Amino acid sequence: MCGIAGHYAYSSDASPVDREALLRSRDSMAARGPDGTGMWFSDDGHLGLAHRRLAIIDLTEAGAQPMHSADGRYTVTFNGEIYNYPALRVTLEKEGVIFRSHSDTEVLLHLYHRDGAAMVEKLRGMFAFALWDAHTRSLFLARDPHGIKPLYYADDSHTFRFASQVAALKAGGNVDLTPDPGGAVGFLLWGSVPEPFTLHKGIRLLPAGSTLRVTQTGTTHPKRYWHLSSLMQRAALQADAIPRGEERDYLRAQLLDSVQAHLLADVPVGAFLSAGLDSSTLVGLAREATRAPLQTLTLSFDDFQNTAHDECPMATDIARHLDVTHRCIVLASGELDRELDRFFAAMDQPTVDGINTWLVSHAAAQAGLKVALSGLGGDELLGGYATFRQVPDLMAQARHSPWSQYAPLYRRLHTRLGARFKWPANNAGIPQYGKTAEGAYHLAKGVFMPWELSAVLDRDFIAAGMQALATEDAAYQESLEHLNAFQQVACLESVRYMRNQLLRDSDWISMAHSLEIRVPLVDSVLTEAVIGLAASGRLGAGKALLPQTLSRPLPDRVLHRPKTGFVVPTWRWLRHHPELSAWKQVPLLKQSHIRDSRRWAYTLLHRVPEMRACLM
Repeated sequence: MCGIAGHYAYSSDASPVDREALLRSRDSMAARGPDGTGMWFSDDGHLGLAHRRLAIIDLTEAGAQPMHSADGRYTVTFNGEIYNYPALRVTLEKEGVIFRSHSDTEVLLHLYHRDGAAMVEKLRGMFAFALWDAHTRSLFLARDPHGIKPLYYADDSHTFRFASQVAALKAGGNVDLTPDPGGAVGFLLWGSVPEPFTLHKGIRLLPAGSTLRVTQTGTTHPKRYWHLSSLMQRAALQADAIPRGEERDYLRAQLLDSVQAHLLADVPVGAFLSAGLDSSTLVGLAREATRAPLQTLTLSFDDFQNTAHDECPMATDIARHLDVTHRCIVLASGELDRELDRFFAAMDQPTVDGINTWLVSHAAAQAGLKVALSGLGGDELLGGYATFRQVPDLMAQARHSPWSQYAPLYRRLHTRLGARFKWPANNAGIPQYGKTAEGAYHLAKGVFMPWELSAVLDRDFIAAGMQALATEDAAYQESLEHLNAFQQVACLESVRYMRNQLLRDSDWISMAHSLEIRVPLVDSVLTEAVIGLAASGRLGAGKALLPQTLSRPLPDRVLHRPKTGFVVPTWRWLRHHPELSAWKQVPLLKQSHIRDSRRWAYTLLHRVPEMRACLM
């Protein structure tokens, strides 16, 4: 895991790249790669590739980047891990390829030489990379299927720039930072900036499961090579090949395979352990998959000790049951406040989530971990969220609503009477938005509702943002047509929430702590193998079958513990932290029934200088 950056002055009238600008981009990501640095420029100076290294596989100088092929034709700068690189290496060696390192990076060079752009379909892992072909003078960029690793870029029609973070592109300069309505409106609607947007018109995020090529004639449009919705349609048919009664053994085999792959490293691998089913099962499977010691970690707060929100006692019991080394770290109130300031300073794109990941990553760094497994992704894969029930229910209510022809009137009446009768505020939009899975999902899980935006944003800016989301954002979303209710919600959770928020937050936050977070439950091979069975209902309700895949069952008190989530006392900061009081200027946000996530979202936009003029 690393930080990558590059500049390609591809236009015939472009000047050679600014070396100092590229250096600023690279070194703004120092925390992403404290173990080494690298920079390389083409002979004519029109291309520069840079790298910050967090050494996980092949810790020697042979694994340093940017890395060149033996003949000098190809050069790559790579962020991530390729978990199936040993098997790919064996295949390539049988074909006569000679390797000069033991790194997964070198596999990319040889695989691209053999297969070109199609090579991405053979990779299992989390990755974002840029690979230069000196013969064709083209730059090839790619991102993993689920979008675990980010890759941002900017193109001014003369020079193409890319980096692992928006902040790195801004550090290099010469990018358009004009506020992007699509990014800002999308953030307020969903609590994260939807790909391919950022808050800036001049910076885009390469969509998950996509490639992009830059030549001397310009930049191509991103090309998708992996579609979750298409995969779901195929997987539903393939699920019939799994014999009835063998679901548990099949799920166990697929999970073990993914966990085994994600343990690949030349440094110790640890794991986050909460009192929940996902992380407990993951740690149990990891314990079965390796003889190496496994360090597990649980975070709690002094505010929550001796309450239901304190996960340390239960997690300690689970660790003892699974026979792993365990450590609980308890943060004091003062340390929480200090970490909040660091959290905001490191934030790359705004998010209404993430502080929990920041704090557990901070704890992992304190414990000396360099790699940690996370149970992220189980709810999206197996239907563990309440939305898998809520969305179909909302759609049914909308279909049978007598207010379908009078949706605006219903919304006004609901809004006026809702506080008195304690109706869920978002339900005001059921007749207008609840008939589609996308609309119902937004009512269930959105931050701001569309009709609320005019209270916080300029109306013209809202209109431009909604138009952008209806065109560019829609072009990169998954098609929900021909999918059943489970598949529709799984797609929306995997894209709107997991990809755009959870995975993105995990990347910039873990990297700010020089930590690599791995997510075995977010794996394209696992998804392809399991999602069909999950969608057919053959794996049971939600994640019921997940803990049953362990050879040593979890205690009943763990299996039947109510789902609570990882709670952080953000309410205290919103009300008392001086930098988080911007929401108090907005009448809507001062109403008692307004959720803190909306206040948090508004405040974060207010902190971005370019956005303030667009806010009410």
